[in-house]
Amino acid sequence: MKKIKKITILIFLAISIINWNCTKKTATEEVEKEAIETQVGLSVAQLKNAEIKLGKISDREISSVIKLNGKIDVPPQNMVSVSAPMGGYLKSTKLLPGMHVRKGEVLATLEDPQYIQLQQDYLLAKSKLHFAELEYSRQLELNKSQASSDKITQLAQAEVANQKIMQNALAEKLKIININPNRLSAENISKRMFILSSISGYVSKVNVNIGKYVNPSDVLFELIDPTDIHLNLKVYEKDIEKLAIGQKVLAFSNSNPDVKYNCEIILISHDLDAEGIAEVHCHFEGGHKTLAPGQYMNAEIEMKANKSQAINEEAIVNFEGKNYVFTQAKNNTFDMVAVNVGNKENGFIEILNSNQLLDKNIAIKGAYTLLMKLKNKSE
Repeated sequence: MKKIKKITILIFLAISIINWNCTKKTATEEVEKEAIETQVGLSVAQLKNAEIKLGKISDREISSVIKLNGKIDVPPQNMVSVSAPMGGYLKSTKLLPGMHVRKGEVLATLEDPQYIQLQQDYLLAKSKLHFAELEYSRQLELNKSQASSDKITQLAQAEVANQKIMQNALAEKLKIININPNRLSAENISKRMFILSSISGYVSKVNVNIGKYVNPSDVLFELIDPTDIHLNLKVYEKDIEKLAIGQKVLAFSNSNPDVKYNCEIILISHDLDAEGIAEVHCHFEGGHKTLAPGQYMNAEIEMKANKSQAINEEAIVNFEGKNYVFTQAKNNTFDMVAVNVGNKENGFIEILNSNQLLDKNIAIKGAYTLLMKLKNKSE
């Protein structure tokens, strides 16, 4: 019985050793197979048809690019909230959001009895001033002949000054409601007040309707002057030091990325919000008539160029999420080498792990042909 048990143990050990050797051999074969699958060979005919072109890695001036986003903004001086200086009933307006208006154009007409009262007060003050001036002149003449006392003359002079103050104050009130006091007379007193546009631009909001009574604190319309719109970009704290006033910016929208707008940085805010983001204001160069305030934009800011080891972009192939190049091992044999890439510019791409590629011939054309050949071979 003991002899049989001993034989069984020996047989089990032998089988285990055989299985271990087979497993080791299979793993070795897989490693060798994997090593072989990073190399691809072409026949003379295949090499000719593939049109492989060789080149070397070289020093290039490659600029880094910061990518930002933001939106079109308007400075406060180009946004106007239109109100009525004096309350009244809205009699007429033709404004709609998006309509263009010119500076000095009538935006709305208001009516109210207080406009009549203000004009009446001005004309009465003007008449009283005229009478006070005549009385003062008469008292001066009487005072010269001692027919009037100095006190009466001084009172007449004070009345002229008081009436001038009254008339000038009422004239300024008339100007506020766009009535020219120099053209006002008893024959052209009006119950209406005209609200005029102070800028040329377009209407962004209309907050009233015909017949509504509006107070001086009510905002009737909002206008925007688009001639000085700017690009407001959001930049993270780590990138602020890379930016400077006067730097060039290339902006484009998501809806039309092929249309590029040239901008220049005019202001960099160093006031960070809770997320560590600051604002960068850029001024547009040239036309921007199609852009509207509030529109979201993307932007690219080119940094100072640095000398880097780079190669043609066509030499880089992407396979299973990694980047590779093919280096020439022999005349018609190529090795697939993993690379780490950096910034791109003018058809060249920066290679971060360039040491292993120095002085090697690299397929700068036909790299994807080699990848397909290698992939088919693997399959």
